[in-house]
Amino acid sequence: MKTRVAVLHGGRSGEHEVSIRSGSAVMAALDPARFEVVPILIHKDGRWDPRPIVPQPGANPGIDVVFPVLHGTFGEDGTVQGLLEMAALPYVGAGVFASAASMDKQQFKRLCTALDLPVVEWITLRHGDGALEAVARFGFPLFVKPANLGSSVGISKAHDEAELASALSEAALYDSKIIVERAIMGHEIECAVLGNDLPIAATPCEILPSREFYDYEDKYLLDAARVELPARLAPELIAEIRRLAVECFRAVDCSGMARVDFLVESATGRVYINELNTIPGFTSISMYPKMWDYEGLAFPRLLERLIDLALERHAARQALRYER
Repeated sequence: MKTRVAVLHGGRSGEHEVSIRSGSAVMAALDPARFEVVPILIHKDGRWDPRPIVPQPGANPGIDVVFPVLHGTFGEDGTVQGLLEMAALPYVGAGVFASAASMDKQQFKRLCTALDLPVVEWITLRHGDGALEAVARFGFPLFVKPANLGSSVGISKAHDEAELASALSEAALYDSKIIVERAIMGHEIECAVLGNDLPIAATPCEILPSREFYDYEDKYLLDAARVELPARLAPELIAEIRRLAVECFRAVDCSGMARVDFLVESATGRVYINELNTIPGFTSISMYPKMWDYEGLAFPRLLERLIDLALERHAARQALRYER
């Protein structure tokens, strides 16, 4: 019998359109000989089409596994993962804690710092308070980011106080908690990770933006950024990035998949972990599937592996006791 895969896509976040593109790519690539696709679109207003998953064990007998392709808030932050846990449904990707911890840039940086994993220096602001401290500590330029969002939505690079004020206003549209970071000049690197208890990292790629940094327009609208796969780095740096990607994956107790993004500072050669994406893009330009394709794991086989990992993780969790 075919495995029935419910593909959740859309969502309530600012990355709704990107999620639809990712979900469409996943549904098109799932092998029809093995899988039956159940598309579930979540509209921007929160409506589920055709119907919601009922958060009660045994209430979804027609679904074998859920593939959430929901980027950003209410999809990648642990909320939908909690719903699926309540419904006792297997699902692809990270669990509740890993999702929430990776989505919140402040908490993610704190976890990495506690485990001596290198992250860029930062300050957390609420409602813009403390911006002058960031300028005093780091100088310009600075990156300003909403603490909980992805796909570079709401992110700006500020070169002076006027741009900083504008950047803070833009970020505040998406979150009351704002991250201000020292700007790193150098290489933008992405590394794909796959697995549960024994994760492995693919050969990383390098993003060559057409703009000053790899922003939303460059990622999804302009089609002008270039990618080098493998990244144009020395072999020892490639090996270090792959090692750090796996260590970062483990640090947040991730499972299934993740794309870990790095910055390599040109002046010092230092490697910094930028962020971990628990639901990376699956669009035609997304690098997570391309990195695994480079390793010989084609897109349809990658999706099969992710579903197998979801079922494996679910079976292990079901073997645990939740009462005396």
